Amino acid sequence: MNPMDKLRILASPSDAQRITRRSLLAGFAVAGAGLALSGCARGGVPSPPADGRLEDQLNVYSWGDYDDPDNLAEFSKRGVTVQVDNFGSNEELVAKLGAARGTSGYDIVVPTGSYVPMMAHAGLLEKLDHSYLPNLANVEATYLRQPWDPTNQYAVCKNWGTTGFVYDTTVVDRELTSWGDFLDAAQKEARGKTTLLEDPWEVCSVFFAANGFNLNTTDERQLDACERFMVDTISPTVAAFVSQVSAQLVQGQFAMMQAFNGDVRLALLEDDDPDRWRFVFPTPTANLWMDTWAIAKGAKHPDAAYAFINYMLEPEVGMKEMEHIGYPTGLIGQRQLAMQNEVPMTDLIYPTQATLDRLTPSEVNDASGRLVKIFNRMQAGAAA
Repeated sequence: MNPMDKLRILASPSDAQRITRRSLLAGFAVAGAGLALSGCARGGVPSPPADGRLEDQLNVYSWGDYDDPDNLAEFSKRGVTVQVDNFGSNEELVAKLGAARGTSGYDIVVPTGSYVPMMAHAGLLEKLDHSYLPNLANVEATYLRQPWDPTNQYAVCKNWGTTGFVYDTTVVDRELTSWGDFLDAAQKEARGKTTLLEDPWEVCSVFFAANGFNLNTTDERQLDACERFMVDTISPTVAAFVSQVSAQLVQGQFAMMQAFNGDVRLALLEDDDPDRWRFVFPTPTANLWMDTWAIAKGAKHPDAAYAFINYMLEPEVGMKEMEHIGYPTGLIGQRQLAMQNEVPMTDLIYPTQATLDRLTPSEVNDASGRLVKIFNRMQAGAAA
């Protein structure tokens, strides 16, 4: 049998174009997100059999176009039909698993790290048995033992990246380096030609960073200031809220776009005149996000799930993943290998250490609902 016969990727008709894995949908506030993992229910997924046999099915719930199809096809040669369904936001993932209460039918899910504590506390994830993930040894220490899962009890690094902005130097002919510059240009040269991400946290973090506030602030005065400025001053300058920058960049439809580093790289690789664009890792800080592999509560195919996650942590597989989606997978030596193989635009895949040192991981906290309200007001008042 052709391995592609065992691979099924399901997406809605609107996903015909490339679906960015960071395309978040506003309007759903998650409660209880700050809970610690210590109170989580114990998982009950059986360990894979000692003889190494795999079930013939694996159901994955992930972001759109977030895996190399060749890697999926190669894994399916083990006799496993891999079915991948797509979600558009962490909130959608949480709602789906929460409603199913362990009967979702999914084996592997791909939450962003900041959502792992809340999902684990709610009993949506199984605990991991590291004895079935020997390739964890291939993961750089930097991408293990995150604050939201300090022993990798529930999740393993899948990909990581950051947020910045890209601008058309033929429209904005000065150098922009900070979020303050971004907000200034949005009101001047790029007025009416600026886009923001479809993500309340990311949008509000522009204001927080520009004003020297904690990106995860819960201070009501800072939230009030954000709402006043972003709704009254910035919203009228915004042309659209989009997370799929590829088509817009190539078409030159906008002059400045808040965007994720890997998505911009893929867009520039398709652009006829990439030199007119400049991507900025803005000061003073921005989001440092990590998406993770996790096993859903009640997974029916645990042996295939462990085998798949372990497979994705193989160096060659990780390299293909990185080249396909433009985001690192956190494996040891991957950056050096990418440079040796002359992977194009590695500077957009791998920020400098100086940049990484000043980034701030996003949190889901008590301000999340307020950020959604600010974002909704911004959408209502945007120039679009």
